[in-house]
Amino acid sequence: MSSTVRLTVGQAVIRFLVNQYVEHDGTTERLIAGAFGIFGHGNVAGIGQALLQNEIDPTPDGGEMPYIMGRNEQGMVNAAAAFAKSANRHQTWMCTASIGPGSLNMVTGAALATTNRVPVLLFPSDQFATRHPDPVLQQVEDPVSPLTAATDCFRPVSRFFDRISRPEQLVPSLMAAMRVLTDPVDTGAVTVALPQDVQAEAYDFPVEFFKPRTWRIRRPAPEPVAIERAAEIIRGARRPLIVSGGGVIYSEASEQLRAFATATGIPVSDTQAGKGGINFDHECAVGGVGSTGAKSANVLAEAADVVIGIGTRYSDFTTASHTQFKNEDVAFVNINVAAFDANKHAAEMVVADAREALVALTAALEGYHVEEPYSEQIAELRDEWSAIIDECYHRGQTPLPAQTEVFGALNELMGEDDVVINAAGSMPGDLQALWRAKTPKQYHVEYAFSCMGYEIPAALGTKLALPDSEVVAIVGDGTYQMLPMELATIVQEGVKVIFVLLQNNGYASIGALSESHGSQRFGTRYRKGGGASHTSDGELLPVDIATNAESWGLKVLRVQGIEEFRAAYVEAAAMDRAVMIYIETDLYGPNPPGTSWWDVPVSETSRIESTQQAREWYVGMKEPQRQYLN
Repeated sequence: MSSTVRLTVGQAVIRFLVNQYVEHDGTTERLIAGAFGIFGHGNVAGIGQALLQNEIDPTPDGGEMPYIMGRNEQGMVNAAAAFAKSANRHQTWMCTASIGPGSLNMVTGAALATTNRVPVLLFPSDQFATRHPDPVLQQVEDPVSPLTAATDCFRPVSRFFDRISRPEQLVPSLMAAMRVLTDPVDTGAVTVALPQDVQAEAYDFPVEFFKPRTWRIRRPAPEPVAIERAAEIIRGARRPLIVSGGGVIYSEASEQLRAFATATGIPVSDTQAGKGGINFDHECAVGGVGSTGAKSANVLAEAADVVIGIGTRYSDFTTASHTQFKNEDVAFVNINVAAFDANKHAAEMVVADAREALVALTAALEGYHVEEPYSEQIAELRDEWSAIIDECYHRGQTPLPAQTEVFGALNELMGEDDVVINAAGSMPGDLQALWRAKTPKQYHVEYAFSCMGYEIPAALGTKLALPDSEVVAIVGDGTYQMLPMELATIVQEGVKVIFVLLQNNGYASIGALSESHGSQRFGTRYRKGGGASHTSDGELLPVDIATNAESWGLKVLRVQGIEEFRAAYVEAAAMDRAVMIYIETDLYGPNPPGTSWWDVPVSETSRIESTQQAREWYVGMKEPQRQYLN
């Protein structure tokens, strides 16, 4: 008969997680590196007690579960997702929150993780399984079914969801959860809802359940016939183009991608998640593709006869809402570990790990190289766009610099292993078009969910994953006002990160989008008063973000102009504490020249002349839009 150990469900969760490991390419690490938590009446005496017990004496559990006290539940999940992304999905953190609003605050973070396909492990608290005090404080009641709970909101944004109503259910549930976290196809948010009474309930768990267990991250090899078919299509191409996505970086296939491009001469464009998969100065690297891409990539994309997608999910920004690849006969070859993504655009599918597939495809294409005129065009486009980048980086604009000048200074000052972080507003577009990524880890832009408020907690998570890197989060004034709370966590934990706060007194991205679509920047300026302030530049708000950041405990360096910014960055890099560089930038840019389109519908009828004109423009831009079914 198997021996057992009597533990509460909360204690069993921590003991189990302490003993879960992951193996990738011969390296073994703890899968769950630590726990973020905010406690309330749902988990304070359950998982909260278990974490306390582990901190006092971790020996019986088999090891420590480091704990960090978060300030905002969404922020905790954002930090865990950023950690997982920076760790190439090999590790993550768990997050626990109390019943009701605390747990539901994690739903946005869950969606972010699942959309970006990075693993996070969530333990939201739940209403009583016994229903004795029903309805408990903060319970959402459903008169149709008492089974309905607020945590059901996690179902559509989780890759795995379970609710533990009896202690013995924990055993198969956590085993399934670990499989999903370590599966390169299925990974995302894993949610195990824990009713607060069940968290504190004891059960005789099998000792074997807590033995160290190692989960291996798979590298599925491609089918030979799939490689043969893909190679045949590529050999027939005269103007092929690679779209390098996040799968290249997660697969750690950068070396193989460079070798493939060098051998074949095929140009490599990149998505937001894939930037850095190939170094910017490689002769075949042509930059970002799609709505916020570089002209060097988009010109090639328009004429491409074969598009080779590697580890990309083809978001609407990548395809410019299905208008980027204009060749009527364009064909797709997709390499992806997920058949769901490999199948997009009626592609020839290579369902495999990116690194393994690139090795096989390089061998299958031995002797193939694009023709010399195409190589010459690639070089010309690269040089032309490089000159535009230099212009955007060194405008010398006064009195307020363009944000592209700040990006240029950072790009030139940061080291190869340092990390720049961003997620929302106009900045991801400028960064994709302009940033010269030197390594796979240097560019960290969350643009699958593009969640405002990601940047500050993401800096925490990234620094925990990459302690030897300088981590720089670029934060807009809009993003700052949405989720600054983890600044306190960063100060409490003594984490050294650099924040670059761009103050432009408005929503630059949506303002520009609104103006270009006939809505006159309505509701996008930070101005006093109502009414006219929504459509005009009135008196600025007296909100002082720099002073607010100081109140959280940060060192703040206020600068004017790019030369002062450069000097401040050097000073900040030399510090051993969290610091913010505060600089005002021009709300109106200018931004890099646009070379593509994004589908944002304009009102079909309107009394406003600017909207009428925008509608006419919009109809014309939609004309080349189509499904790729060749």
